[in-house]
Amino acid sequence: MTTILKATDLFQHYATGKSLLRAPSMVRAVDGINLEVHEREILGVVGESGSGKSTLGRMLLGIEAPWSGSVTFQGKPMPHPKTAEWRALRREMQLIFQDPLAALDRRMTIADQIAEPLIIHRLAGPDAIRERAAELMRKVGLRADQAGRYPHELSGGQRQRVVIARALAMSPKFLVCDEPVSALDVSIQAQVVNLLRDLQEEQGLTMVFISHDLKVVRNLCDRVAVMYLGRVVEQGSADKIFGNPQHPYTRALVSSVPRPGKGIGERIILQGEPPNPARRPSGCAFHPRCPLADAACRSEVPALTLYRGRLTACLKLQAAAAPELT
Repeated sequence: MTTILKATDLFQHYATGKSLLRAPSMVRAVDGINLEVHEREILGVVGESGSGKSTLGRMLLGIEAPWSGSVTFQGKPMPHPKTAEWRALRREMQLIFQDPLAALDRRMTIADQIAEPLIIHRLAGPDAIRERAAELMRKVGLRADQAGRYPHELSGGQRQRVVIARALAMSPKFLVCDEPVSALDVSIQAQVVNLLRDLQEEQGLTMVFISHDLKVVRNLCDRVAVMYLGRVVEQGSADKIFGNPQHPYTRALVSSVPRPGKGIGERIILQGEPPNPARRPSGCAFHPRCPLADAACRSEVPALTLYRGRLTACLKLQAAAAPELT
């Protein structure tokens, strides 16, 4: 498989709480992620709120420069944000936002907003741009009579279709979808997910799909990366992750997802809340909530290691004697 995007040792730190009497504390939103995205695949990124999913997505697009580490796209280093090279790369990479109403300009009609990227990059003349906007509206299931409407005159699902059409305007090769269906009703979610799958198959798109809705991820994605407190703790094919999860955190997440024809099985309830990223636990960040943690988990940071056909970051899985998980 051809690798279209590669992230190497990505870190993103933020300084918070700075005052005259107190030094700032460092929040490690992304903490040493290595990731490859293959051409024409959909990679799902899942995890609880605050796990660093959206920060990772912005770094993969070059919207945020990493504190350290690197991102390469089609074998070339990601240009620094706001440079001419970075702006030119926007034609190849686009972001689908979580909140379509906030992502759209309420003063512009939807046809104008879909056409705007083509105008900015001067990719066609006025007539060709109007035709391209109309074509994109048809492709995402919007009617021609809606072209002159404003965002507040559309439903949530229709606004999300406008955002998708605008992202597709320049025929990009890579999309990052940041919680694109989280604010939609279930029936509308299904429509948008089916639309994304159809577009991916028709145009050969590569996507990173960020979500906390595991049902959607299971139905849409080819591979899945599970994040916890800025790190990937398990990564593999969607079939392996959902059919036989191995990391204790992944097991807890998957146990909450109904299975077709079987409903919800035995639910694993995690105790406590995710730790404060500014006060990360020592060793494995998951150990305060993990029922299998021991002294080694509290002192040693596990690395991603191949285990049963997927990558996992768990000392218990890496140990030779792990009867609880085998």
